[in-house]
Amino acid sequence: MVHATIRMLIPPKRRGEVLDILSSVAERSRFEEGCINSRVYQDVDSEPVFMLDQLWASGQGLEGYLRSEEFRKVLVVVEMSLEPPEIRFEEVSRSTGVETIKKARSQAR
Repeated sequence: MVHATIRMLIPPKRRGEVLDILSSVAERSRFEEGCINSRVYQDVDSEPVFMLDQLWASGQGLEGYLRSEEFRKVLVVVEMSLEPPEIRFEEVSRSTGVETIKKARSQAR
């Protein structure tokens, strides 16, 4: 799996436009082959910060998406960023859930 994030600082007058673009991109990308999830976040502590957060089944699926016309819209938003965006692609070899919390909490007793 590949966890892809793009974090951007957006000018105040472009926030509505950026939210519309990224929401549309996130919704459409969920139907791309290999996309497990795609979400848009706005930082509650710093309103001008937006993040596109995606999880892909494989690097191959992600690479196909990065070459797509749909991803070109993300690049347009990246160009609006007031500072260089933070872009990360992290390969995930293992993922756990609530069982990790239960295990840690049970060992504390």
